[in-house]
Amino acid sequence: MLQTLRIKNLALVENLTVDFEPGLNMITGETGAGKSVLIGALGLLLGGRADKTLIRTGEDQCGAEALFTLERPAGINAILQENGLDACEAGQLVIRRIINAAGTSRNFINGGPTTLQVLKSIGDQLVDMHGPHDHQSLLSTDFQLELLDAFGECGPTAELYGAVYAEWSALRAQRQALEGDEGQIQREIDLLRFQCQEIETANLVEGEEAELESEHRRVANAQKIIELSDGIRRALTDDETAAAVSLAAAYKLLHELAPVLDVAVEWQARAQSLSIEIRDLAESVATTAQSIEADPERLQWLEDRMALYRKLKRKYRPILAEITALLAESKQRLVDLEQRDSKRAELDAQIAQTRTRLEKTGLKLRAAREKAATELGKAITRQLRDLGFPNGALEVTLTPTDPAPSGMDAVEFAFAPNIGESIRPLRAIASSGEISRVMLAAKAVLAGQDRIPLLVFDEIDANIGGEMGRAVGAKLKAVAKHHQVICITHLPQVAVFGPTHFAVCKEVTGGRTRTLIERLEGAARVEEVARMLGGKDSTDFALRHARELLKTPDTK
Repeated sequence: MLQTLRIKNLALVENLTVDFEPGLNMITGETGAGKSVLIGALGLLLGGRADKTLIRTGEDQCGAEALFTLERPAGINAILQENGLDACEAGQLVIRRIINAAGTSRNFINGGPTTLQVLKSIGDQLVDMHGPHDHQSLLSTDFQLELLDAFGECGPTAELYGAVYAEWSALRAQRQALEGDEGQIQREIDLLRFQCQEIETANLVEGEEAELESEHRRVANAQKIIELSDGIRRALTDDETAAAVSLAAAYKLLHELAPVLDVAVEWQARAQSLSIEIRDLAESVATTAQSIEADPERLQWLEDRMALYRKLKRKYRPILAEITALLAESKQRLVDLEQRDSKRAELDAQIAQTRTRLEKTGLKLRAAREKAATELGKAITRQLRDLGFPNGALEVTLTPTDPAPSGMDAVEFAFAPNIGESIRPLRAIASSGEISRVMLAAKAVLAGQDRIPLLVFDEIDANIGGEMGRAVGAKLKAVAKHHQVICITHLPQVAVFGPTHFAVCKEVTGGRTRTLIERLEGAARVEEVARMLGGKDSTDFALRHARELLKTPDTK
């Protein structure tokens, strides 16, 4: 669930924190007060488009932060770990986003920086948002198919079908790759042969390039290394002022000091140790210098070998492991092309076998979907009768199609809102108010199967009246038994169903307008419901009506 939402300098919001509760959370307020800013902030946190115009006037950045408490964090943790982010501690997930005046954004999950794509992946698992335009997703046949599969618990069969379809598609692509103009194929064969020969002849070895560079530095600088090594050796042991000579003099003095100062005995031992170290160092430098040889032929070989590595990396792929993989791919492709007649026959047999498995799995999936389609249509129809369609009907139909990634079926939600009307595709007849109620009915049916913890409904009561609002409110309350629900509403008949009620308002301070939010209880909630009933000035009648609405048994 969404536990806390914080917003700073976003539109009219200066600094705002909202603590939501499980179940049904209602948000109300006058038009223009800033209710949509809350939903907009949540949308930003879930990967929505950033726009610098959202930044509050006079500020250089805006931001939002959400704290989610997850009962089952395993799926989210898998996404986080896959993207190098910290897992949720005690099921707590923190998402933060900052938008600056340049229009760019910085995104964080559990304190670690991340990308918009990761935010969207996380958002798809956490929140299902339905705004005035989001209900249009119900008109998409892809979305309708998702609803059908969720209701019928067809997921495992659909996944199996998808895996077989991917295998079948890959085989067909391989088969297609063996077709073409014979002259073009022969040119590809010649190119592959040259490519394989060039890479194999180079005999590239992992780690060799670094060794070549190291040896090249030694050989190219051989004279300098010898001269510097000789100078180091002389400075350590051979010159009159060498370190070894000076240390020997110091050792002699320490020998004279030892009888009169006890600690000098320790100093004398350290000086002896340093003398040994200096002579060992001088010997190592001399030995290394003797192994250095200014060999022009070796230098040229090293440069040619290094140039070969650079050439092949530029020509093929920038990483040696990728060149090795390319060689394996090219060899296999060369074999396929040179033996294309037998390879075609082999692929044809595999394609036929896979197509048989695909059709068998597709028919199994279709049977499950057909059974679910009948039940889903009836279930949504029952829910719609509670939402103002006493004679309405929704049917889910399947039409066989050629194999596609999602199956061998095309789905269509068809709707007849009134008695005497023929049933037609939902997209052809539904108004925005009808669409939102059909969506709510579908969500009510799928409440038990849907694992997304938070559902957000923005103005789901658009274009419906007060009496119908009670039906919508009751349905939201039913859905909230399985999910946390946040609902923005203008209808008091809907608002009274939420045990948690927030009101959004504007105030002017110091010549600036800002949006505030307050959790309502007791008399404050009665006054807000009365305002929604009767306008800005609450009358005694509106207050009495508000109390009656709030006391109605089905709102408890």
